Amino acid sequence: MANQTQNTPVAGKESSEGVEHFDAIVIGAGVTGLYALYRLRELGLSVMSLEHASGVGGTWFWNRYPGARFDSESYSYGYSFSEELLQEWDWKEHYSGQPENERYLNYVADKFDLRKDIRFNSHVSSAVYDEAKGVWSVILDDGYRATAQFFIPAVGSLSAGYVPDFEGIDSFKGAVCHTSRWPAEGIDLAGRRVGVIGTGASGVQLITEIAKEVGHLTVFQRTANYCAPLRNSPIDAETQKKIKASYPEIFQKCSETPGSFIHKFDPRSALEVSSEERLEQYETLWKESGFKKWLSNFHDVMVPGEANEDYAEFVRNKIRERVNDPVVAEMLVPKDHMFGSKRLPCESGYYEVYNQDNVLLVNVKNAPIECITSKGVKTGGKDYELDVIIFATGYDAVTGPLNLIEIKGEGGQTLKDKFAGGPRTYMGIATAGFPNMFTINAASVGNFVRSAEPLVEWVTSTIGYVRDNGYTHISATTEAEDKWTKHVNEDGAKILRTQADSWFVGANIPGKARALLNAPDTAPVMRAKRAEVAANGYEGFDIR
Repeated sequence: MANQTQNTPVAGKESSEGVEHFDAIVIGAGVTGLYALYRLRELGLSVMSLEHASGVGGTWFWNRYPGARFDSESYSYGYSFSEELLQEWDWKEHYSGQPENERYLNYVADKFDLRKDIRFNSHVSSAVYDEAKGVWSVILDDGYRATAQFFIPAVGSLSAGYVPDFEGIDSFKGAVCHTSRWPAEGIDLAGRRVGVIGTGASGVQLITEIAKEVGHLTVFQRTANYCAPLRNSPIDAETQKKIKASYPEIFQKCSETPGSFIHKFDPRSALEVSSEERLEQYETLWKESGFKKWLSNFHDVMVPGEANEDYAEFVRNKIRERVNDPVVAEMLVPKDHMFGSKRLPCESGYYEVYNQDNVLLVNVKNAPIECITSKGVKTGGKDYELDVIIFATGYDAVTGPLNLIEIKGEGGQTLKDKFAGGPRTYMGIATAGFPNMFTINAASVGNFVRSAEPLVEWVTSTIGYVRDNGYTHISATTEAEDKWTKHVNEDGAKILRTQADSWFVGANIPGKARALLNAPDTAPVMRAKRAEVAANGYEGFDIR
């Protein structure tokens, strides 16, 4: 792997005040940040990416916890913009793990010589729009300053890890870690008493792996989740050839589905077939890998109603079959939210973990954690002594990473204040009063790269349009923003994603306004909307 920590010079112009100026500044060198950097350079613009980490990868740099891996098929997740890259890279598994994913993004950075325009170990403290000069002024914690006409905070949707403000959290004498900041050197868990707080997607992956080596594992669960078997396997040489020959078809399939996944819903209703045929379909899909059992099912399984509940009970029974103790099984069976209202965690032996003698499940929904003590966790009036506490407590999604930076637009207004009641954007991309700024990740839903890639292409094409036509300013109009926000709130209230208390609506963060944090529309609808806006001379934008 190439040296990741070196900060090589980038092609900016230094002003008389010693401040470097670029055409565009990108924050982040994860999946979207790297592609934004590549696309902007292809336009001939001077660009710098500011990356907090010491290397590229974003999510796949930071999330090194045991078990971290794709839940989308590897070959549907990688970039599609380079045929050469597609043919050169061999995915080793159908659902690739974190080490390989990080290697892939390093390979991309090296292949396209992206590192020369990335400043690593760079924590951005503020980004302020200078109305007089029409540029964004970006300041790092170390005092470095740079300006640019265009500002793209590609900070990730799930990059601001959240740890509840437990009483006594600093008093614990053992090791503490959040899954999103797992140390590169790992944590020695062999034979130790480990507590994991949280059973969302990260917790499910982590718990399955570390249960193989810990001395004793205590899992503190607030909300049981519907989890389904991943059924991962290596990719053999013959399959590799077929995948590489099928990329056009793979990406075409992804472009046609609501969430940009390779799977397509059955157009039939679960309620229009016999109960025997319905169960046969459920069982067939259950034996398949990945999200097929979720996204290839009868279409009305994914809307609130009778079909959803019918399949939810099927999944609950699958959970019950795998857990020996019926009391523990019922603790692991979700009863407080609809199937699919939260992203489905895929697992490889998760439920069997609770059949181990050295694993204890503690329900903290009705008896929340009282405090963290010097020796462990106290809940329900009982002390659980631990050597290690791992927080799998999720993220302050979408707006959280943006709020870690003081972003000021016209009139000194802050983005944090503007988004206090929920995101106010136009198509999730732009917000009135913050010219030449594009919030890429807030508009991406579903299979991440498949959604993000066309989004980056639209944003960079828009920047090219502004530059080519001699404009200096592009901003969403207040009218377009109001209309879009109304659409998100009203139409979002009808979809499955808003029916549960999850990060999709910010419900996992105390005090955060409940609002859908991304679009309620399907990926094809979003692409069509953006294309229509561009075709109509960037309708809804003020360009001058």
